[in-house]
Amino acid sequence: MRIKKLQLFTHKLEAEKDFYVNSIGMELVSEQEDSFTLNIGWSELTFTKSEQTHLYHYCFLIPANQLNEALAWMEKRTSIIETEKGKKTQRFENWNADAFYFHDASGNLAEFIVRYDLKNESSLPFHASSLCAVNEIGMPTIDVEKSNSFLEDNFNTQFWKGDKVRFGTNGDQEGLFLLPNYTIKDRWFPTNEILRPEPFEVVFEQNKNEYGFVFNGEEIEI
Repeated sequence: MRIKKLQLFTHKLEAEKDFYVNSIGMELVSEQEDSFTLNIGWSELTFTKSEQTHLYHYCFLIPANQLNEALAWMEKRTSIIETEKGKKTQRFENWNADAFYFHDASGNLAEFIVRYDLKNESSLPFHASSLCAVNEIGMPTIDVEKSNSFLEDNFNTQFWKGDKVRFGTNGDQEGLFLLPNYTIKDRWFPTNEILRPEPFEVVFEQNKNEYGFVFNGEEIEI
């Protein structure tokens, strides 16, 4: 599964644009009075102005051989969140992946992840243009099994890893919907920030077909 377009909402539109375009160096592909869109590999990430505060967790995929290089590069541009005292990267053994985390200008929890099974190494120096895609979007739910079944039935995606009670994932290593049951798992690792369902719009490719839906806090609207 590949996330082609993801739209998030922010109460700090100008600060968000400044962070990603000027500090991080991402490519700005379009801009309107109330939104802007970034190019990230095969994905486009749009931030749209909102009067309300929304806090998301999302993730960028980077080349499998550039974790430490990307970390050093990002440390020059923003603060990296410690996963535990003195440690800034996290190993996910069951996923064969490593990651690190930071906050964007809106306070969202963002992540860079390497997935070694994808074998997407790069010989080029790491830069914002090295990012491969938007790889994950958090989609908190009160019923993991029900949300996963809806995705499977309507979009032909599959449950990936985790469990269908506390925290599951739907999709594959190229793109995932994260499905935490926020009545049980109520914090996004590695922070103490309470997670909650937030609205977003997504377009994704699955088995050469393109699908889209609006996640409206709890409901999935096709």
